[in-house]
Amino acid sequence: MKKVLLKIAAIAGAVYGLLFAVFYFDLDGKLLFYVWEPLITKHYDRMKRKDNTKMPYDMK
Repeated sequence: MKKVLLKIAAIAGAVYGLLFAVFYFDLDGKLLFYVWEPLITKHYDRMKRKDNTKMPYDMK
């Protein structure tokens, strides 16, 4: 029983250390800024959009 509790404590400590490192070094923000945002920007820049300046303007 003591070995199981020790393993659980070791896993919990490793998870805590990993989450602390992510928070301390702002790794989630860096991932969003350097990886996710360029991918999403590239995706949305390639989308076809209709040209709103070519629409007729009628005041009827």
